[in-house]
Amino acid sequence: MDFKVLFAIAKTHIFTRIKQSAIAALGVTFGIATFIILVSFMTGLNGLLDGMILNRTPHIHLYNEIVPSKKQPVNLWEKTSKQWSVVSSVKPKQKQSRIYNALPLIEALKKSDDVYGLTAQVSTQAFYTAGTIELNGLINGVNIMQEAKLFNIDDYIIEGEIKDLHQNDNGIIVGAGVAKKMSAKIGDRIQLVSARGGQLSLKIVAIYQSGLAEIDNVQSYANIKTVQQLMGESSNYITDINIKLHDMDKAFPLAKAYERIYNVTAVDIHTANAQFDTGTTIRNIITYAVSITLLIVAGFGIYNILNMFIYEKMNDIAILKATGFSGNDVMFIFISQALILGLVGGVLGLLFGYSASVLIDNIPFVTEALPTVKTYPVNFDSSYYLIGMGFAIVSTFFAGYLPAKKAKSIDPVEILRGQ
Repeated sequence: MDFKVLFAIAKTHIFTRIKQSAIAALGVTFGIATFIILVSFMTGLNGLLDGMILNRTPHIHLYNEIVPSKKQPVNLWEKTSKQWSVVSSVKPKQKQSRIYNALPLIEALKKSDDVYGLTAQVSTQAFYTAGTIELNGLINGVNIMQEAKLFNIDDYIIEGEIKDLHQNDNGIIVGAGVAKKMSAKIGDRIQLVSARGGQLSLKIVAIYQSGLAEIDNVQSYANIKTVQQLMGESSNYITDINIKLHDMDKAFPLAKAYERIYNVTAVDIHTANAQFDTGTTIRNIITYAVSITLLIVAGFGIYNILNMFIYEKMNDIAILKATGFSGNDVMFIFISQALILGLVGGVLGLLFGYSASVLIDNIPFVTEALPTVKTYPVNFDSSYYLIGMGFAIVSTFFAGYLPAKKAKSIDPVEILRGQ
């Protein structure tokens, strides 16, 4: 088997039917290009949505949930311990929302090999007042630099800088909705009134916009000491602990362990965002299903064209076999044609797909809901290009294999006799 000669024959077949060959290659080109564009854009969009939700969500959230006691006094009475008792109108236990022994708990968690980082937080309901305007709000007392490191809050600052809050105990970062409703800007002062009656006058040092209106309309950030002062509490008063892990997949079992060991309520990221995770999974399934369908359609195009090649080249096949070429030689010729078309079409598809993705990535995308996003999101993951090229080669190989197998079994005597 002289591969050089066989390859030359395959190349000759392609150029003698250049229009059909071009159509077959373009089928692969558009299939691969559409696959690259679609999967890059959709995964880029999913990445943007994941960033909006998951990047700001702790892997484990610890807090002290106020719930009715599971053990009622009647269950502790010896005479009724073995009886079925019904207690109606059960009220929650009288306890604060603080986490007990929060500071020792934080130190213990910091020593864990599974914990990448954590932030302590004091959250409370409060009223924003400025002149005659009064709004309900939620104030989060945090270590703002640690919050930026773990949860990327600085990515959503549209005016000012987070370091201004770090350097000012009388500062506050307000949501864009709060600032708009109160006609407030950086440098203005607003009054905070807690549910316990505490009051503070704070200076707006920055404005953030998360893209979620229900958050931006109520939530603000201040230093943890400031919120403790607003509530009239000491420095060991902590309501929430937000944890980032090295491995997010360990969030569920670790949350259950922390809940049992430290007697707190622990919510893992998968439980907190179950609906969002489901939506992301469905979008990914649809994206890959459509993309693979496009590639399969391109493969059928190659198959149909090579099938026609065989019928048109019956005489050539007969002559090749009559002059000493084996069935395997003929099979190699047609498979080579398919692979050449697949390779050329695949490379062009990658170039077109990449060019279109770059174009989309530079199209302005301006919306008030996402102030930090300037262009459409595109994911340039190299694995998509490898998948596209690999599928082009594999699909065209199988598209050429079946016609080539048919060409291998052709009897040259019958064809020449018919001539």
